[in-house]
Order: sequence, then C-alpha cells, then structure tokens
Amino acid sequence: MTTLPGIADIHAAAARLSGLIVETPLLESAELNKRFGGRILFKPETLQRTGSFKFRGAYNKLSSLSAEERGRGVVAFSSGNHAQGVAASAAMFGVEAVIAMPADAPAMKIGNVRRMGAQVVPFDRFRDDRMTVVRPYLDKGMALVPPFDDPAIIAGQGTIGLELMSQAKALGVSLDAVAIPCGGGGLSSGISIAVKDASPGTAVWAVEPEHFDDTRRSLAAGARVSNDPGYNSICDAILTAEPGIITFEINRRNLAGAIAVSEDAVRQAMRDAMAQLKLVVEPGGCVALAALSSGQIDLAGKCVAVVLSGGNVDFATYAGIMAA
Repeated sequence: MTTLPGIADIHAAAARLSGLIVETPLLESAELNKRFGGRILFKPETLQRTGSFKFRGAYNKLSSLSAEERGRGVVAFSSGNHAQGVAASAAMFGVEAVIAMPADAPAMKIGNVRRMGAQVVPFDRFRDDRMTVVRPYLDKGMALVPPFDDPAIIAGQGTIGLELMSQAKALGVSLDAVAIPCGGGGLSSGISIAVKDASPGTAVWAVEPEHFDDTRRSLAAGARVSNDPGYNSICDAILTAEPGIITFEINRRNLAGAIAVSEDAVRQAMRDAMAQLKLVVEPGGCVALAALSSGQIDLAGKCVAVVLSGGNVDFATYAGIMAA
C-alpha cells in the first residue's frame, strides 16, 4: 500500500494553498440549534473556489507533480466538482487538462469545466469503466489526477480540518463530533486526520446517500465492499462504486461510523440550508446536514461541526427542490 498521508502532509498542503483558497467561515443558525438541541457549526465549502472543496486536493496534487510531468498535461475522471478543481488548477499552472465526465452530470458542472479551458470527454457512468475512458490519455504520458484515492488529494482536502479545528478553538468551543459528506472517502479521511490530531476525542462521521453507502457497509464488514448496481441518486457528486484503498484504511481507523440518508432528508436539508443559512448547497454537499435528523449523532447539549461540501447544482434541479 502507498504510505498513508499524515498531519505533516496536510500542513504542507496548507502552505501550498496559502493565498489561493478561501478560508471558509463557520456559520451558525439559532433556529437549527434550537431544532437539534445542540450547537451546530457549518463549514460551507460551497463558498470555496470552484464552488466545492475539490480545488484544495486538485491543486495540491498538481503541485506535487514535477514541471516535466505537468508539462505533459493532466487527465482526470469526475462527476463534476473534482473536474472543476482540476480544470482550475491546470489553468493556473498553464497546462492541458482532459476530464472524463458522466454524460448525465449537471450541465452547470460540465459548462464550468469547459469554460476553464479543459477538454470534456463524456462517458456513461453505469456502463463505462472510467480507467478505460482515460487510458488513451495516460498512454500519451498525461498524469492522472485521481478524485480521492491519492495521498496528495487526501492531504489537500485535510486542510479543511486544519481550518475547522483552528476556528473552533478561536470560538472557545470543543467539538464533540464532525459530520462529513462521503463519496470515495477523500474528504472524510483527510479531515479526520486533522481532527484526530487536534482532538482525539472528537467523533468523526461520514455521511452517504442511501444505496450508495459503501463506506458504511465496508466499515461494518471490515473490508471494502461495492454498492449494489441498479440505483441512482440526486447526490451526483458522491456516487462511487466502492471506497478507495487508501481512504478506507484511514477511515476505518478514524471514523466513529458512517450514516446513510434518504433523498427526502437531503431535499429537506437543502431547504434548511437556504432558509436558515442563506446558502445554495447541492444534494451531495448537503448529506451531512441531512444526517442531523437521523438520530445517529448525539446532538443534545453537544457542539457538532457539519461540512457543506459543494454548491454546484443546476438551476432547474434546485428550483424544483426548493418549491416542493
């Protein structure tokens, strides 16, 4: 196995990202605190460059490549948020980027990637193997920028955890728990390293859509398991077949557990984010807020941080959920 990233790698990533990322604030809603019976602090990566946390890991990965490697260009596969992070990072380095994206990805995400200068190669997320789609570009010498299962990607995402713990300390609060959206596990594993380094007693929870709860089921099984085929979800940003090898190894050590949430709970969480926080949050970015209603996280009298991981959602989809 590749050496697992640690807190030193996250600090190094923070230094590379300094001045380039938004240090997203912690937000609070008196209404949501009252509803859940605790103090909830929201970390809105919806306000991050490219509208999600993914820029952090993508830029850190490109920074870790040699100038010669970057010069041959980079290739990635993504449902949209990682694609935007890679496209933005490649543009900053002045290198070519090719992104394989599901044909059914939100039009906003596809359009944003193209506007940033990357080439989009569409594929069928249910029928096509992503590595087969990008193989011709790898054979040309382009460097792969994976969406989650990579030490540099994980370290970049872990910078959120550094910010979160520093901001909580500045507020004079101790976090009882942190809830994090989870697809392949790059975000939850990276943040968990930073959280556990600063506060070993803080419980870290991953949150997934129902039927795509591969991390939850893998933790229960003690080994990586895949999702059953035949399902779809509005949470397009976090639909992965199985946890990553590196991410699962970190998550199994650091997580208190993982929670699966329904689409109805996600829709309500999106409406709560708009009404109470005045934030546009995409479905996959809102699952951790949805988990607060699950009863699986102890909230009574507690202080809990919730990561809102992205806000890139098509207008029509968002309007339909808000109007329901």
